[in-house]
Amino acid sequence: MEILKVENLIKTYKNGNTTINAVDNISFSVEKGDFVAIVGASGSGKSTLLHLLGGVDRPTSGKVFIDGVDIYNMNNDALAIFRRRQVGLIYQFYNLIPILNVEENIVLPCKLDGKNVRRDRLNEIIDTLGLSKRRSHLPNELSGGQQQRVSIGRAIINNPALVLADEPTGNLDSKASDEIVALLKESNKKYNQTIIVITHDASIAQEANRVITIEDGKIVSDVRN
Repeated sequence: MEILKVENLIKTYKNGNTTINAVDNISFSVEKGDFVAIVGASGSGKSTLLHLLGGVDRPTSGKVFIDGVDIYNMNNDALAIFRRRQVGLIYQFYNLIPILNVEENIVLPCKLDGKNVRRDRLNEIIDTLGLSKRRSHLPNELSGGQQQRVSIGRAIINNPALVLADEPTGNLDSKASDEIVALLKESNKKYNQTIIVITHDASIAQEANRVITIEDGKIVSDVRN
């Protein structure tokens, strides 16, 4: 089942008299349960593409459909609600709320949406993340790897249509990076979660079942592992 469809996506920026095509007429689709790695050199446009896929930024032209919904046909308020419910975002620098503990950070999307938290799902996620003994700890009491685990839990708690990760291991040592790769893979398999990762990490690209390479804002390679 197609969970993501991208049609003729373009994002341009002005730099003086020069127009920069950060994303240059990209089209592709992703099936539910896919684990996709998007790779490319710095400045290739891959992070811009990820932000467009997640509704964080609006394109110059083109369409993005998530679970059949044309996300850029919404106004900003409706898009923000849709993004909170249907898109899980994982960033390199965690973005946890410092005054909330592990459990509170993970369930934040549910609270913002006025939803009751399913305790069975929360407990399962915390156990899967290896955070059962840390659930009452604040972010500054956790290692970088543990903080990134919390951000993964926050991204999947609402069972979104799509999880987007921007360099999720970029701020971690090799051991923690390996753990995060394993957790993303487990989330993909255990929850059939569709995951798209922007990465320079070869180990993530090897674990993905599809690798899309971006160069100068264009897809130059799209290979299934």
